Amino acid sequence: MRPDTPAENVDHAAEAARLERTAGLYPEDAETLLLRAAAHLELSGDRPAATKLYDRLLSSGPAPLENPSLVRALKASNLWEYGHEAEARAIIDGVRTASPRDPAPWVIAAEALEAHDELEAAHETFTEGARLLLTDVPEPPYSTHPLLYGRHRVRRMLGLAHDEWDTLADTLHTMPVSLDELHDPKRVWSLGSDNPADLEAEISRLRAELGAYREALSRPFPVAMLHWPTDELTELLDAYPSLSAEYPSYEEHLATTEAALRELASSGTPNLGVVRGTVPSFEAFAASEGTSPADPALLPQYATTLAARGRAVAWPPQRGAACWCGSDRPYAGCHGTDTPTDR
Repeated sequence: MRPDTPAENVDHAAEAARLERTAGLYPEDAETLLLRAAAHLELSGDRPAATKLYDRLLSSGPAPLENPSLVRALKASNLWEYGHEAEARAIIDGVRTASPRDPAPWVIAAEALEAHDELEAAHETFTEGARLLLTDVPEPPYSTHPLLYGRHRVRRMLGLAHDEWDTLADTLHTMPVSLDELHDPKRVWSLGSDNPADLEAEISRLRAELGAYREALSRPFPVAMLHWPTDELTELLDAYPSLSAEYPSYEEHLATTEAALRELASSGTPNLGVVRGTVPSFEAFAASEGTSPADPALLPQYATTLAARGRAVAWPPQRGAACWCGSDRPYAGCHGTDTPTDR
C-alpha cells in the first residue's frame, strides 16, 4: 500500500499530485488514492502536506471512511516524524481506544512508538492488537502476521522471554533466517531496520566503514556525545542511583557534554554529534548486551549505537538553529557562546 521506491528514482511530489487528480475523477476510490498520495508526500519530505491530506480524508463526508483508524494511525506516525509528538501520542491513544478490527492501524501505531524508543508502549500496543484479533482464532490470518512479528521484535528488544505468541510467530515465519536471529537486538540496534532497502544501505555503510578503518579514517557516523533531557536524567538516576557519579547534576551534565565536544573539535576530530538518550531504549540496549543499565561503561557504547542508527544531531548546530540541549534558545545564545569551531 505504501510506496517505498527510492526518492532518487521517483518524483514523489509529482506522483502525489497525479494521485490527487485521479482521486477527483474517481471519488469512490479517493480513500485509497489519497493515502497513496500522502505516502508519496512523506517520502518527498513534505510531511505537512501529507498531514493535510490525512486531515482532508478525516473531514470528508458524508460518506464514511472505510478505515478511519488506519488514516489516524498514519497521520500520527507522520506527525511524530516532524516534531508533533504530543498530538501524535493523543491520536495513537485514540486509535487504541477505538479497538479497530483491522491489524494495520495497530501495527502502524506500535511501530511509530517503537521508532521513537517507546518500547514498552509499543509492546502494549502490539499485544492489545493481538489479544483483540487473535484470541480463539485457530489460524492467524495473513494480515495479522506483522502484528505478531512486530510484537516478537519488540519483546526481543526488551529482553523478554518467549511466550506462546512468540512461538506462534516463529512458526508462521518461513524465511531461511529465523525470527530470533532476525530480531536479535544486536542486529536490530546495528541495522536499525528490516526493510530490504535499508539493509542494502547498511551493507554499503559497513563496506565504507571497513575501508575507512583500513585507511585509519573516521567512521561514517558521527562521534557522538550522549545527552539526557532533564526528565530522562531524573528517571535514569532514580532507577540507577549508582550513575549519579557520572551525572552529579543536570547543569553539570550539559556543561560536561559541551566541553567534551569542544575538546574533540579542537583536537581535529571531525563529524561530531549529540544523541538523545531515553531510559527505555537504554534499558533495551543493556538487555541486548546482557549488562545491567547501572554499568557506566555501557553509556559510551549506547551513544555510539544511537549514532550508528542515525539518531545523532550534528554539532555544532547550524547558525540560528536551536541549541542541542533542548532549551529552545538559539545555540549561539545558549551553549554556543564562543564556540571554537564551525561545521
